[in-house]
Amino acid sequence: MECILDHIVLNVEDDDKMIHFYSEILLFKPERLKEYHAGKVPFPSVRLNTDTIIDLFPKRMWSKNAVTGNLHTNLNHFCINLHKKSWDALLKRLQASNTIIEEGPVPRWGAHGTGTSIYFRDPEGNLIEARYYEAIDSPEKCLLGS
Repeated sequence: MECILDHIVLNVEDDDKMIHFYSEILLFKPERLKEYHAGKVPFPSVRLNTDTIIDLFPKRMWSKNAVTGNLHTNLNHFCINLHKKSWDALLKRLQASNTIIEEGPVPRWGAHGTGTSIYFRDPEGNLIEARYYEAIDSPEKCLLGS
């Protein structure tokens, strides 16, 4: 199965410091920054390339899910982008292997707008999001295998 890395999510302690570093030092283009500061979206992102973004989750979004007390792990989850057909096949394999789907299918925002996602964990507990976008679910729009 081939896919494109859609996004990773970093848990951040200091929103402004992280936004500054990624946008001013690394020169990644900020996404939804004005909307974030206006309270219209829950987190900002920075764009690495056409297909991949880094979401910056403020502490209020991740602290309630910390494993023990105030533990701060940086990587919240990563997301893979698949064609709908591949996504459906993955969902069936996960169900057949008794892998728990923690959330979804649900609409979520990512590198190409809003798509449909499921969330599950690998055997060591890393959270993985698998998504497809209706708008780019064609071979000429997205280079994803089946």
